[in-house]
Amino acid sequence: MNVSIRTAAVADTLSIAKIVGELGYSASPSDIATRLPLLLDSDRYFLAVATGSDGGLLGVINAERRLNIESGLSYEITGLVVASIVRRAGVGSALVAAAEAWARSHGAEVMRVRSNGGRPEAHMFYARLGFGLPKTQHCYAKALQA
Repeated sequence: MNVSIRTAAVADTLSIAKIVGELGYSASPSDIATRLPLLLDSDRYFLAVATGSDGGLLGVINAERRLNIESGLSYEITGLVVASIVRRAGVGSALVAAAEAWARSHGAEVMRVRSNGGRPEAHMFYARLGFGLPKTQHCYAKALQA
């Protein structure tokens, strides 16, 4: 499959909303339109899309440079979604490689990713790309009242 990777653009809003919806994320086109400029305007984030030969959007990846007091600087894939019709065709691998190149260009030695416990196919995908499982964690959330 012929795949090109490029920086995401505001014009990708509707396509990104459609693709992330395939995995059950409830981000509306309005949500995406609000978030895209914030991500694109900061060198802390990497946001890229994969397109096919016809220019149609096939996938999206988001990565972040994080600074933690206890562990220092780290790089993490914070989102990866590939359109269902092209999964297992190399799109996800190409997007991960682009995020890794971005992290390396900033001096990163390690890339991390967290994967939903209910997505075993994603776990196998990351393992095939050489990601190890150094620990497991629980993720807690608490609604904050205004």
